[in-house]
Amino acid sequence: MTKPPLLDRLVSSLSYLSAGFVGFLWLIFCLFTKYPLRPFVQYHIFQSIFLSILYFLLSIACGFVLSVLSYIPLINKLVAALTFMFNSPFIGQYSFIQIIVYTIVIFMTVTSFMGLYGRLPWVSDIIDQNIGRR
Repeated sequence: MTKPPLLDRLVSSLSYLSAGFVGFLWLIFCLFTKYPLRPFVQYHIFQSIFLSILYFLLSIACGFVLSVLSYIPLINKLVAALTFMFNSPFIGQYSFIQIIVYTIVIFMTVTSFMGLYGRLPWVSDIIDQNIGRR
């Protein structure tokens, strides 16, 4: 298996770092210039965009659920404690949630720059099915 070209690896890595924005711009560039979109870069662009949308939707859903649960007596104290625990500084100035998100982004960025298909359970399977890798 040969490594993808440096440009593809760079676009893939920057796509994760920009929450899919660079990848989206690359898709538009490929559309207008008829530049071939290779499967490697297509996989990583779609996965970065999917991860960004998934994170956004999970944040909204968790915020909604937590706000609803905060009105229930006795549970509101538990919800407040859990929210504080996950959002307070854990290591340095970063919360537990930030550490998990940054770890995933760094892992995906490094693996894509190395020319590998970074795999995340469930997410990568969805991307594989939708771009026809399987």
